[in-house]
Amino acid sequence: MGRPDPEEGQLPAPVKPPDGGWGWIVLLGCFVITGFSYAFPKAVSVYFKELMKDFHVGYSDTAWISSIMLAMLYGTGPVCSIMVNQFGCRPVMLIGGLLASAGMILASFTTNIIELYLTAGVLTGLGMALNFQPSLIMLGTYFDKRRPLANGLAAAGSPVFLSSLSPLGQVLLEKFGWRGGFLIMGGLLLNCCTCGAVMRPLDMGMKRKMGKAQDKYEAKEMLPIGGRSEEGISTTGGTKRGKKAKKKPKKGKKLLDFSIFSNRGFIIYTISKFILVLGLFVPPILLVNYAKDTGVPDTEAAFLLSIIGFIDIFARPACGMVAGLKWVRPHVAYLFSFSMLFNGLTDICSARASNYTGLVIFCVFFGISYGMVGALQFEVLMAIVGSQKFSSAIGLVLLIEAFAVLIGPPSAGRLVDALKNYEVIFYLAGSEVVLSALFLGVASYCCLNRGKKEPLPENNPSAGGGSDTEEAESDVQEAEEHSSDNHQLAHSTDNTVVVANEEANHVAEEQRGEGGDCRAGDGEVLARDGCNTDQMVEKDSF
Repeated sequence: MGRPDPEEGQLPAPVKPPDGGWGWIVLLGCFVITGFSYAFPKAVSVYFKELMKDFHVGYSDTAWISSIMLAMLYGTGPVCSIMVNQFGCRPVMLIGGLLASAGMILASFTTNIIELYLTAGVLTGLGMALNFQPSLIMLGTYFDKRRPLANGLAAAGSPVFLSSLSPLGQVLLEKFGWRGGFLIMGGLLLNCCTCGAVMRPLDMGMKRKMGKAQDKYEAKEMLPIGGRSEEGISTTGGTKRGKKAKKKPKKGKKLLDFSIFSNRGFIIYTISKFILVLGLFVPPILLVNYAKDTGVPDTEAAFLLSIIGFIDIFARPACGMVAGLKWVRPHVAYLFSFSMLFNGLTDICSARASNYTGLVIFCVFFGISYGMVGALQFEVLMAIVGSQKFSSAIGLVLLIEAFAVLIGPPSAGRLVDALKNYEVIFYLAGSEVVLSALFLGVASYCCLNRGKKEPLPENNPSAGGGSDTEEAESDVQEAEEHSSDNHQLAHSTDNTVVVANEEANHVAEEQRGEGGDCRAGDGEVLARDGCNTDQMVEKDSF
């Protein structure tokens, strides 16, 4: 009796997120992947002038390289979800790292702009997409209580890498040319494979323990304990295997779970995120040209983006720490709504900035609000759907965002060309961000809070990954059902053995009464066989 030993057949308890340990290594890998995914398409722009000279194309032609990378990052979300659900995070990330590196290496040997689109654009973009999404899934697997902080630290990789890759690209361009720079950049992207290698599945230790327990259990059952016992073992084992085979399809995971669209919180989040992306990226894209049109020198205009990146580095982890506070985390969706409102009002209030000082103030507040949005966007999604459905949810959300990315910034650029007025663009972008913030806040309050009488675990943001608890409870319940099935089987086998023993003893008494030559040893043999069978069944049920 006493505490059950996992090595004696008892199933180990479901694994919970460790909130540390190896999770910090996973966080470091996610930091690097996030940095490459978001910063690399922007850092490649330092090579555009040289590409224009070599291939005799315009700026808009070379800008399609970054656009294709971002389109692949967002648009291939469902494909990444299917691959992760089918093969797991680590294999997908290793393949993605190889594709991203191969794309840049092949791009260094291209002879026209179309080949650059296919290599640096499609191949590298697909490789980064296959790294970005699984890294976020693994981060949500390893962290629960500290997940807001982990998401904030991982999101800080974007501004850190942006401030590093752009100067590095300029140095490589001056020393090795754009072909040598692409080749070295391809080598740097092989670090994505290293990050993928550290994404160890959380349940690996549990599977090893279960394997050892099963091997030891099977070794005990292979001991010879009598003919009838062996029949009982084979019958019981066959019944068990049959039941396991019947229960297996229930555990099958969907390649892409569309049932999340029945989650009202997910619908609200998706709509607000689509409206947000329409205007979120417009100000930083047009900021440098806007500053130049107001008379700011080129070097000082370029420095404005550095201010945003520097503020962003500290804003994301700080916002993650705030979101992890006990009294804030249950309302993290409203904090996300506030960050979007802050960002939108910053765009609107700074639309009429006409000097360098006003633009610097805009960059400071935009960096803070932009960092808050970046730190909270995936934390809110994890809180809504839980880690079990996050792989499907993020793929579908990124696909929807891809349409907004292809609509927002290009439309803003066309309006600038038509109106020759940046002020209207800042008002429009800020209004779109404010609208998304109001929609998320009001819809969450009206639709979700009123439905608390019939709460769904995956709709409750305060649970912070409620699907992990739900999954653990289902595993425990299934283990209990499996144990009860074994007890029922053992009980029925005991009844059969008892009836057989009673009949054998009755026949023996009749033979003694008739003076037959039945020996007393026959009854002992029957009793011995019955006892062995009982012991076998008890061991099997345990």
